[in-house]
Amino acid sequence: MKKIFSIVIVSAILSGCYKEDIVTPMVEVAPELKIANSVGIKLQTVFVTNEVAMNVKTETAGKVTIKIFDISNKVVSKEEVDVKVGDNVLKVYTSALPSSAYRIGLFDSAGNKLGITDFNKL
Repeated sequence: MKKIFSIVIVSAILSGCYKEDIVTPMVEVAPELKIANSVGIKLQTVFVTNEVAMNVKTETAGKVTIKIFDISNKVVSKEEVDVKVGDNVLKVYTSALPSSAYRIGLFDSAGNKLGITDFNKL
């Protein structure tokens, strides 16, 4: 019984010390989300129901603010997200918004506009 217990303990210690390599998955950007410029924002489609995929492309990693403006240019949604250099595919959830035309903008930490695009909530 002591042999089995010691084998289990040694196995647990050895398996707990095993270093697992972390592989960062590559994010494949769909053709409809590709951005030619080095900075910008692009929605998968301009006609939105509950959610839409969005590509945010930046030259520097860090925090950016995504704001949604209504037709009177009033901010109706604002979220701060961490992004990496290059393409960042995110989801925008719009189920709480009433049907209307909207504008979505991308701003850096200093408040500078990096990109802006329009969409229609159906």
